[in-house]
Amino acid sequence: MSNKGKRWHCLPGQPLTELDKKVMYWESKGKEVPTRDLILNEEQIEGIRRAGVVNTGVLDEVAKQIHVGMNTQEIDDICMAYCEAHGAIPACLNYEGFPKSVCTSINEVVCHGIPKKEDVLEEGDIVNVDFTTILDGYFADASRMFIMGKTTPEKEQLVRVAKECLEVGMEAAKPYCFVGDIGNAIQKHADKYHYGVVRDLCGHGVGLKFHTEPDILHYGRKGTGMLLVPGMVFTIEPMINMGSWKVFVDEEDPYGWEVISWDEKPSAQWEHTFVMREHGLEILTY
Repeated sequence: MSNKGKRWHCLPGQPLTELDKKVMYWESKGKEVPTRDLILNEEQIEGIRRAGVVNTGVLDEVAKQIHVGMNTQEIDDICMAYCEAHGAIPACLNYEGFPKSVCTSINEVVCHGIPKKEDVLEEGDIVNVDFTTILDGYFADASRMFIMGKTTPEKEQLVRVAKECLEVGMEAAKPYCFVGDIGNAIQKHADKYHYGVVRDLCGHGVGLKFHTEPDILHYGRKGTGMLLVPGMVFTIEPMINMGSWKVFVDEEDPYGWEVISWDEKPSAQWEHTFVMREHGLEILTY
């Protein structure tokens, strides 16, 4: 549901804070601003951070064990075992029909790849492992790229630049800036390499639910989109294609989840969950 048309509400009986004044200023200029429920308190942020610790542990465990010759169902098994051992729940499992606990996206699979025994990792593959943890009702979401053995210089560059796109997006995300500032920085960096920035999928608010506002587009114009305010928690997760930015859903996927690059060229993605602070972003999934 879009936030457009909703207004910032000050707390009844309380004096206006500096945050209230800044948000109301931009609202008076016709900008899209968050609703107050998107501003989380320190107890909530700490809960998301604890979920982030487990989420990072999951990806660290995958990093220790991933290798050429293993199948992606084995990655799912690793994630499930780590989650269960740490009292957490994989958010992806059975989410809108998704059948596994983790997304494993190889080469031209942009995102939402479904682990399966038939998908065996080969020398030169690049694979994104995307995991979201629920711990005590709090959500944390992150993904990493892995290169299997020795790959081509072109794939190595794609993986590196995709990570750089996340980093420039982080640098562009400042308190009281806009979502479009993040997307603009990412798009400019990807354009230097003639890469496509996927437009059909985006980052998102997270923390108390799997997906909330704002939508974090990875392309766009400065000064557009929702105002970013201290206390907001969201992901940045640019999907960078070696060719066209366009994508399609694999018709052979019985679950309707796997997203493929339009020209079936490789794709790469990195992701973290962040909280906006007065000084800038803090990573909750380090």
